[in-house]
Amino acid sequence: MKAVIPAAGLGTRFLPATKSMPKEMLPIIDKPTIQYVVEEAILSGIDDIIIITGRGKRAIEDHFDKNFELESILEKRKKFDLLKKVRDISNLVDIHYIRQKEQKGLGDAIYCAKKHIGNETFAVLLGDDIIKSDIPCTKQLITIYKKYKCSVVGLEEVPKEKVSDYGIVKGKKIDDSLYKIEDLIEKPSIEEATSNLAIPGRYILTPKIFDCIEKVPSGKGNEIQLTDALKLLLKSEDIYGYKFKGERYDIGDKFGYIKTTIDFALEREELKDKVRKYLEGVK
Repeated sequence: MKAVIPAAGLGTRFLPATKSMPKEMLPIIDKPTIQYVVEEAILSGIDDIIIITGRGKRAIEDHFDKNFELESILEKRKKFDLLKKVRDISNLVDIHYIRQKEQKGLGDAIYCAKKHIGNETFAVLLGDDIIKSDIPCTKQLITIYKKYKCSVVGLEEVPKEKVSDYGIVKGKKIDDSLYKIEDLIEKPSIEEATSNLAIPGRYILTPKIFDCIEKVPSGKGNEIQLTDALKLLLKSEDIYGYKFKGERYDIGDKFGYIKTTIDFALEREELKDKVRKYLEGVK
């Protein structure tokens, strides 16, 4: 299975930092966000990745490319641990880059990958969401896809006041974690929301989604919304939603970014005691 990672957004919530640096390259301690996403795809059994980029996103390509000068310097200085980390990044997986020429929304970004995907089912992982779990989130969704042979969206319960930030689904409960989707709505108001089940950025999509993206008009924000295309897809085939097991970190949100950095630091042997001591002394 191939994976599409949309990473063309402007990252306006992190300006001015994202004026010259992609939000997907914001580091969680010493590793950029998008590398966690790529690693999730790899751990899910995916070895062919398409990253949808835009203007000012060249740093993403450079990160996953070889850097012969840096490698040479590290080798001369005998910093072999760092050298291995740098080399491993460029050897992770086959990555292809496609530019979204206009900011026309998530649906349009995914449509940019149509020629590369062809007539295959594929995964979508948003480039600014990290999901930490024992079994990779995308792998969990692939397991559901293999059973039902139709599109699957990852689901997470969110507070009612947050529903307007997400695509929200209404579904028939199959078991504690699985839903058969009955309806979808993009960023509804609290009054419009049919549930608090949100789609936080993980999908397995059949190739029919491309026909649906072609047909949907611009929606919220005058953009081509993937949620609207999924709503149209629902008319011709089933879609399932799965409440994945794991913890999601929203790097596109300032507090989410700070929380992620702290939580990940507390898991690092060389940092956890210092960070905990510092936090205990914060007034």
